[in-house]
Amino acid sequence: MAEMEAPLSTPCNIQICEVTCDSFRIVWDMPPEDTARATHFFIDLSRKESKDPNRFKHRDVPTKLVAKAVPLPMAVRGHWFLSPRTEYCVAVQTAVRQPDGDYLVSEWSQVVEFCTGDYAMEHLQQLLDKAKGSAGRLLKFSVFYRNQHPDYFDRVRKECGGLMRPALKDNSGSHGSPINAKLQGVFFSCNTEFDTGLPPKDSPYGPLRFQIAAAHLLNPNICLYFADFYCMYTAYHYVVLVLAPAGSEGDAFCRTRLPMLDLASNPFLTYTAPERQGEEPLCCHASDVILEVLFTEPVLLDQGSVEQISGHHQLMSLTTANAKKDPSCKVCNISVGR
Repeated sequence: MAEMEAPLSTPCNIQICEVTCDSFRIVWDMPPEDTARATHFFIDLSRKESKDPNRFKHRDVPTKLVAKAVPLPMAVRGHWFLSPRTEYCVAVQTAVRQPDGDYLVSEWSQVVEFCTGDYAMEHLQQLLDKAKGSAGRLLKFSVFYRNQHPDYFDRVRKECGGLMRPALKDNSGSHGSPINAKLQGVFFSCNTEFDTGLPPKDSPYGPLRFQIAAAHLLNPNICLYFADFYCMYTAYHYVVLVLAPAGSEGDAFCRTRLPMLDLASNPFLTYTAPERQGEEPLCCHASDVILEVLFTEPVLLDQGSVEQISGHHQLMSLTTANAKKDPSCKVCNISVGR
């Protein structure tokens, strides 16, 4: 009678390394005799459970990967559509394939949790290429503007010495954008209406509007970065840009994480220096997309003016605060992990 094969020991000391937005490497300890005879690894990967007890779970979706044994660390990519900035749980099992096709398996290891990373530069470049396809012709504009409620401007004057201070970017837009919940700034708009060339009369952000000459924020001392392209189940799309003074903390943050754009020549936001002394510089914004411009430094109210808008203060539901990107839109989604 054939001798019973010794059981495989349980994989231990599991470590996850080289995590990106769509891949990771996994390594664990096992005795040399197991390393020599293991023919396969089973990896069980699942999203960390949401705290919401009513969330519907697809129990029939397979989460296990059967892989031929390879030298560790083992790269895991492309087998699942991993999402960026998402918490996952992973456990491993080693196995020896028997002549009859069955497997001798170890016990499952302990479950280890990890979180995938942000979009890498290559993914942002893909997003940028898609955004270029949606940007319309360039239109001249003369002011950046920011709508808020009266209490916001009261607080800026009374508590902040008239300085609009940068705030942490929320999680709106693409889940993998590197600036979400990491980069601070003051948001501005610059889109104008076709017929007037002026900012729109309405806003969902508040009835008071701060306006500042475009060249205050957009000039040769500023670095321009592309940060995101998204929509919220709507026909129109948003492009998020970052303006950071050269050499600033914001510039240092963006330089290694976001594609830099040429101020004089890009499809979204351009600055052209005046040809003659005394002339104004020419600033232009893309039509057909809504630009959200994050300026990474504080801005003084005294550098511009605050006035009541003439149109309606629209519903807050029209704002993009923490808005989730439409994952099914073919225009603004990219494939990672393929």
